Amino acid sequence: MLDIAEELNRWIEQGRTFAVATVVATNGSAPRQPGAALAVDSDGTAIGSVSGGCVEGAVYELCQEALETGRPVLERFGYSDEDAFAVGLTCGGIIDIFIAPVRVSTPGAAVDGGPAGDPVDSNAATLAAVLAAASSGEAAAVARIIEGPADLLGRALLVRPDGSHTGSLGGHPALDRTAVEETRALLDAGRTTTLEIGADGSQCGQPVVLLVESSVPAPRMIVFGAIDFASALVRVGKFLNYHVTVCDARPVFATRTRFPDADEIVVDWPHRYLDSQQLDSRTVLCVLTHDAKFDVPLLERALKLPVAYVGAMGSRRTHLDRQQRLRDIGLTEIELNRLRSPIGLDLGARTPEETALSIAAEIVANRRGGTGAPLTGAHTPIHHETPRSVGRIGEVA
Repeated sequence: MLDIAEELNRWIEQGRTFAVATVVATNGSAPRQPGAALAVDSDGTAIGSVSGGCVEGAVYELCQEALETGRPVLERFGYSDEDAFAVGLTCGGIIDIFIAPVRVSTPGAAVDGGPAGDPVDSNAATLAAVLAAASSGEAAAVARIIEGPADLLGRALLVRPDGSHTGSLGGHPALDRTAVEETRALLDAGRTTTLEIGADGSQCGQPVVLLVESSVPAPRMIVFGAIDFASALVRVGKFLNYHVTVCDARPVFATRTRFPDADEIVVDWPHRYLDSQQLDSRTVLCVLTHDAKFDVPLLERALKLPVAYVGAMGSRRTHLDRQQRLRDIGLTEIELNRLRSPIGLDLGARTPEETALSIAAEIVANRRGGTGAPLTGAHTPIHHETPRSVGRIGEVA
């Protein structure tokens, strides 16, 4: 749902009633991952996608039905030999989708359900707060009940990084406490997944399954070296939804004119700038400076950081020389093995744009667990996503 938060937030501000279908779990070769959403308003306008086309029509109808009945529903779609091209996923995957209505009476006032004063009024207000936070780029997570007591289905809880929260899942206070704790942990990791809270933990008389969606700021890509290859890489980084920073110690090259697509342009020595940053495990560092006086002090620091990717441009001879320099100043073999150099996959790239594509392909393969090998004739999975993770929460005092 949070992947279309900006559009849904506008719908709420405009007073539009809608139903939103969210991918809860996937199995096999499913085209979209948990959190992907499709929404349909009362006029029949649709935004988003849950399957890349396979089951959009059926989900669209379920959204319209939810608008009529006011009731949320959890549906499963999968491959069917008898009816594969009608509703099933012809690629062979299975997806679970949760559909819930959000009713809006006046602009800016979501009232998901009955008359004013109904308990679900506060639930719709929570959803509105979640969408507003996500659309403005704030870090926040929403936990929604997708399986459990019928009267609690769709109930939502907004959790912020500091542990504060808005709304309630509507059951026992123990359920809220457990949900806040677990949702905050998932938000810290930037994860969207499902988790099950046992009957004793929920205090609702039966287990409760939550869908937790995390909205975190865009991951960072820092490109060191304001060269022509960097300009192409900045454009590809933006296409992949990274927050892109270009850093170079030479002010004549690190300019807005040369890098109009960059989010930030920093004139500083690369290693000094890196020392000033708080980076997370999603950050990618691309070292294109191709000069030992910049590369070595920068990589000495970068390879000790818990970032997702560190790549450095240069020939194989340059790489061997740089590797020895790093070894001489004390880097371990484990740290050196983290370095992707020469940077990028072997695509035969020559132009800056082709080189940027090869670098981006390696970043994606590293992130998703891909091999970089052609899919034609291969027997490996097309999608290397983390399998569905349903964590069962134990006893809660």
